[in-house]
Amino acid sequence: MINVIGLGYIGLPTALMMASHGVEVIGTDYNKELVATLNAGHTTFKEKGLDELFDAAVKAGIKFTTEYQVTDTYIVSVPTPYDKFSKKVDACYVVAAVKDVMKVCPKGATVVIESTVSPGTIEKYVRPVIEENGFKIGNDLNLVHAPERIIPGNMVYELLHNNRTIGADDKAIGEKVKELYASFCQGEIVVTDIKTAEMTKVVENTFRAVNIAFANELAKICRHDNMDVYEIIRICNMHPRVNILQPGPGVGGHCISVDPWFLVGDYPSLAKVIDESMKTNDGMPDFVLNRIYEIMKENGLKDISRVGLYGLTYKENVDDMRESPTLQLLESQERHLAPGLKVYDPFIEKDVVENQYHSLDTFLDECDLVVIMVKHNEIKENVDKLNGKVVLDCHNIINLPGVYHI
Repeated sequence: MINVIGLGYIGLPTALMMASHGVEVIGTDYNKELVATLNAGHTTFKEKGLDELFDAAVKAGIKFTTEYQVTDTYIVSVPTPYDKFSKKVDACYVVAAVKDVMKVCPKGATVVIESTVSPGTIEKYVRPVIEENGFKIGNDLNLVHAPERIIPGNMVYELLHNNRTIGADDKAIGEKVKELYASFCQGEIVVTDIKTAEMTKVVENTFRAVNIAFANELAKICRHDNMDVYEIIRICNMHPRVNILQPGPGVGGHCISVDPWFLVGDYPSLAKVIDESMKTNDGMPDFVLNRIYEIMKENGLKDISRVGLYGLTYKENVDDMRESPTLQLLESQERHLAPGLKVYDPFIEKDVVENQYHSLDTFLDECDLVVIMVKHNEIKENVDKLNGKVVLDCHNIINLPGVYHI
């Protein structure tokens, strides 16, 4: 039996996938409301294919509880935020979960850390917790790192098809855990050491962050001299060895906007390009806010309450708001003492910010300037409703005359 610890955006799909492929799974989370929702037969967030996967896992016998289980394998999939001052990983949730595992796990058990951590985190924070509880790693207990590799909006497909990395002290234990993931994973599964596994996951997300920052910096340069950044990128990408990404209003989520900071925090004198890239991405919501003020002035718009932000999530067609550029922009607006922006997102049903709307038509009726912060399919399918509006399109998806870009 597998005890999956943490039933959030990563842990829940992982538990469901294993259960639906013949593995006996019990999912554990401290959040009683979340567990109650799952036991009532409902998923806790929106994701393509998740409800179908949930139904299959329930039929296969998956169980959900707030209690840690006595078993031979644990998968720890809890959040790993970073300290915004030091830029270092905050391993408190991982440490707390491992401590609770130690209270119930038998000797010979394997603990798999799925949470994304910076290189050396397991050595520095996790091993001591295990040893302090009287377990000798390699004899009494096996420690493995298998970083997740999925993205909201495409989780189910990527769980099945993405390659995976298994980090272990003992290659034989790594191969055993590889067999567990191979129960559902159709991608290549590589077995390596723990620190390499830690580093590869962080580097993957850092690569993306740096390349996004390059696109965002290009957008700023082109805005300065009134050039079309999208046309420039399109032409440059015709070169066989060039693949520039698209600029946007910022970077959100719990991967690309967070993980690169781990390297900055751990290697401050070395990670200079990464540091500057992250600052560039973090500065984009402020850049968009400045564009809003410029466009208002150009169009004679004086009432900030007639400006609407379309989209609250960090990416399109999901309900995940973690670190979203819109939330960052709203925080920036509050610092400038100019509240009043309207907000709407079809995927966010509960009120999470002030001046939030739950009807696209009502939202648009009360806006003179609409800022496309997220490229949900809904807005692309309702472009005609933007006629007569001033539009700032932060993703270059709206084909209307006179549309502004970042």
